[in-house]
Amino acid sequence: MLIREAAAEDWPRIWPFWHRIVAAAETYAWDPDTSQEEARALWMGPAKRVYVAEDATGTVVGSAYLTPNHGGPAAGVANAGFMVDPDHGGQGIGRALAGHLLTEAKAHGYHAMVFNAVVETNPAVHLWTSLGFTIVGTIPEAFDHPRHGRVGLHVMYKALD
Repeated sequence: MLIREAAAEDWPRIWPFWHRIVAAAETYAWDPDTSQEEARALWMGPAKRVYVAEDATGTVVGSAYLTPNHGGPAAGVANAGFMVDPDHGGQGIGRALAGHLLTEAKAHGYHAMVFNAVVETNPAVHLWTSLGFTIVGTIPEAFDHPRHGRVGLHVMYKALD
């Protein structure tokens, strides 16, 4: 698998799984009806470093972004988003992207990373905790899950120093 910085022309290869994941409304707190144009701005905005994971055939099987969580004096804490094409799940792509972004975050001067809204039923919670993230708080019943009803949103944190 190759992980590289995304180029503008990668968006049409990211959009199909981005749309599928967000439309399912199970793991991201973005509007399931987000248009392709809005999605591109959310995922590939100018403040973000975006990466793609390609398999041996050159197929984009996942993507992630790295961005400051806030600006000014809080700009030393990174935020990130990760998506793996559901057709390619269970192959270690999410773990590889996470490792890559943790290394990139440290290389770009961030001292910590935070996820602000991890749906507590998201299987990725286990990945993040296995990589050293801790749940520093949970906002109860903040996410209307299509199968589980109202569930919490975790705030997860990892020091990079």
